[in-house]
Amino acid sequence: MSVVAQLKNIVGNRHVKTSPRATKRFRKGFRSGEGEVEAVVIPGSLLELWQILQVAVAADRIIIMQAANTGLTEGSTPKGQYDRNVILVSTRRMNQLQFIQNGDQVISFPGASLFDLEKQLGEMGRQPHSVIGSSCIGASIVGGVCNSSGGSLVERGPAYTELSLYAQIDENGQLSLVNELGVELGDSPEDILTRLQQGKFDETDVVADHRSASASDYVKIVRDVDADTPARFNADKSRLYGASGCAGKLAVFAVRVDTFPSYAREKTFYVGTKDEDVFTDLRRAILSEFKTLPVSAEYMHAEAYDIAADYGKDTMVMIDKLGTARLPQFFALKGTVDAWLENIPFLSKFTDQFLQFAMRFWPEILPKRSREFRQKYPHHLILKMHDGGIEEAQTLLESLKAQGKLDFFECNPREAKMVGLHRFAAAGAAIRYLNVHPKEAGDIIALDIALRRNDKHWFEKLPADISKQIVAKLYYGHFMCHVLHQDYIVKKGADPAKIKAAMLDILDQRGSEYPAEHNVGHLYKAKPDLANFYKELDPTNSMNPGIGKMSRNKHYAEH
Repeated sequence: MSVVAQLKNIVGNRHVKTSPRATKRFRKGFRSGEGEVEAVVIPGSLLELWQILQVAVAADRIIIMQAANTGLTEGSTPKGQYDRNVILVSTRRMNQLQFIQNGDQVISFPGASLFDLEKQLGEMGRQPHSVIGSSCIGASIVGGVCNSSGGSLVERGPAYTELSLYAQIDENGQLSLVNELGVELGDSPEDILTRLQQGKFDETDVVADHRSASASDYVKIVRDVDADTPARFNADKSRLYGASGCAGKLAVFAVRVDTFPSYAREKTFYVGTKDEDVFTDLRRAILSEFKTLPVSAEYMHAEAYDIAADYGKDTMVMIDKLGTARLPQFFALKGTVDAWLENIPFLSKFTDQFLQFAMRFWPEILPKRSREFRQKYPHHLILKMHDGGIEEAQTLLESLKAQGKLDFFECNPREAKMVGLHRFAAAGAAIRYLNVHPKEAGDIIALDIALRRNDKHWFEKLPADISKQIVAKLYYGHFMCHVLHQDYIVKKGADPAKIKAAMLDILDQRGSEYPAEHNVGHLYKAKPDLANFYKELDPTNSMNPGIGKMSRNKHYAEH
C-alpha cells in the first residue's frame, strides 16, 4: 500500500491533500518560501498524529510540522531540493486547551492559537504569555515555543517551557514518544496520547518540580540596561531545551506553559519625539528605575507609520470589525483564492490589489491625535503601563514634556485599540506594498534583530550606497527588549541577497544578534550552538531539514 493510501486510512480522504493546487497554501510561507510535498495530511487527534509519524518514518519520508503557517522566515514550509519525499503535517485541527492547577498553567495541543488561549483565559481573569501585537495572525502556542518567539509583553520574555510531550527520531531511525510534560499518563504511546486527548487525568497526576513553564528570569535580564549582550535571541543556549527552540526538529504533541494574572488597571500613552536619544534615555529610565515594568512598549518610525496606514488598513479594519477569532479563516480563504489565481498573470495579485483598492473608500480609521503626532514627530512609542506603573509613567513623561523633549497623550480605550492594531499591521504592510507595486518594488528584506541592551545608538542609519537601493524602510519593534523588526522594500533590479549580506555585516559590527524571535527558518544561517542543538534533536535529519541553511540530506550529508 502506498504512503498516501496509508495516510488516508488514518485520517480519511478529506484530510490528505496531494494536488499542487490543494497543497499550495500549506507549501507556501506566510511571507515567502515554497516547495514541493508528496502530501499534506491534517490529523484530528494526537493518536492520528502518532500513526502518521509511524508511517512516514517507516517509509523514510521527510516530515515537516506546521501549525498556523504564520512563520516569517520560511521555517514551516518546504524549500529547495531534498533527497527524500516530504510529508507536511498540518496540526490546525488539534486545537484543544486543558487548564491545570486552577488555571495557573495550560496544556496546549499543537494547533491551539494564542487567540484561543487569550479568549479563554480572559474569562478566568488571567493572561497568556503573548497577545496580538507582534507579527502574526492566528499564531499557535506550540509554534511560539518551538521557535522561541518573543512577543510584545515586556515582562514575559521568549516563549519557553521545559514541560512538553514530543516524538523524536533517534540516530538509528527509530521513532519514540518522549513524555516530559510532567503529567502521569501511562507507558505506551497509545495510552499516553489517548488519555491526554480525553483529559483522563487529575491534579494528582500532575507533577510539580523544578522545571520551568516560562522564562521566569526574564524581568531581571531585561532590566540590565548596561549589559553588552541582547536580552533575547533565537540562538541563546539558555533557551534551548526539548521542544523549546526545536524549530520542527521534533514533532511536538503538547506543551505545558504558565499563565499570568490579569492587571487591575491599564493605561496606554502615545509618545512622540524628534530626537531618538530621548527614547534611549526614556527606555533606560523605565527599565532601571520603575518599580513596575510596562505591559508593552512598541516603537514605530514615521515611514512605517505611513506604509502601515496605507497598506495595512484592511488588516486593522478586519480585526476591528470582525474580531480576531474569524481572521485565521479569512486568511485561509484568501490563501485558497490566491492559489487558484496564481497562474493567471493579470489576476495573480488580485486579492491584495482588490483589498487595497477597497480601502480607499473606507473612512479614516486611525485616531486623530495619532495622525497629528505623525505630522510633528518621526519617532513614535505606544507605551502601555499597568497598576503602579501608570503613575510612574505619567510623572516621567510630564517631566520630559516640560523640558520640551517629547510630547504625549493618554489614549482612551478606542485610541489604545487602534494604535495597537496599527503597530500590528506594520508586519504585513511591506508584503502588500510589494504586491501592489510590482514595477518599482523588487523584493523585501525582513530583518529581525536583537540589539545589545546597552546600545544607545539603536536607530539605524544606513550607508548611502545601500539606502539608494531601497524604496522604503519600515522600522518597528519591541523597544524595551531592544528587539527591532526592520523591513526594507528593495528597488526593482537591485540585488537583495547582496544588500542583506551588507546589512548583516553592519549588525555583526554592532554586536547584534539575529534573528531575535522569528527563528532562522530557511533565511538565516544557524550559529554553531543552534546547529548542534538541531543535530542532537534530529540526528538523521528527517524533521524539517535545511533550516538554518544546513544540509537537506539524510544524516546531514553535504552531497
